[in-house]
Amino acid sequence: MKVGVIDYGMGNLFSVEQALKRLGCDVIVTADVNELDATDALLLPGVGAFPDAMKRLADTNLASYLQKVKAEHRPLLGICLGMQLLFDDSDEVSLTKGLGFFKGSIQRFSGEHEGKQYRVPHMGWNELVVANRPAWLKDEAQAKHVYFVHSFYATGMDANELVAYADYHGIKVPGIVTNGAITGMQFHPEKSGELGVYLLDQWLKGVAAC
Repeated sequence: MKVGVIDYGMGNLFSVEQALKRLGCDVIVTADVNELDATDALLLPGVGAFPDAMKRLADTNLASYLQKVKAEHRPLLGICLGMQLLFDDSDEVSLTKGLGFFKGSIQRFSGEHEGKQYRVPHMGWNELVVANRPAWLKDEAQAKHVYFVHSFYATGMDANELVAYADYHGIKVPGIVTNGAITGMQFHPEKSGELGVYLLDQWLKGVAAC
């Protein structure tokens, strides 16, 4: 399977590329839409601030390309900031419109729950709780934890689009979301050990089955 990792200048591309290669994928890292069009599936990584990422996508015409990808029902996986960009908007730095593939807004953790302070960013291993099992996630994995590192999370989303979440100080943090051929993972599957590899492999097998 050929997977295109979208290079818009704001992603940890090497670790994602290596994880996909270990799962037997032919990986191309590029911003060239013609090369991306020749792949079986696309991956949108992301590290940094939401407004900067949306500006880079707009400046490189990748934002409009991704709208085309969604309209054509092509498989797309957003990771970390790449997942957040799939939502309606974000209040990081200033209110910024996202790609709008998922209903909901990206907001910052308040850092306080029931009068007690908690750490922001949300960083470390958390149990992932499955809420709705999509077709590509067929079996229960033995490992339960994945690795998160983020200060913002998705709010106000459609419950039917929530696949799995992590509980962080009383907040149900969306960990996996799906809408048609579009999937998002807030955590880093490439850094999440056994469960991360399993989820990435299951997503790829789901793409192949389609």
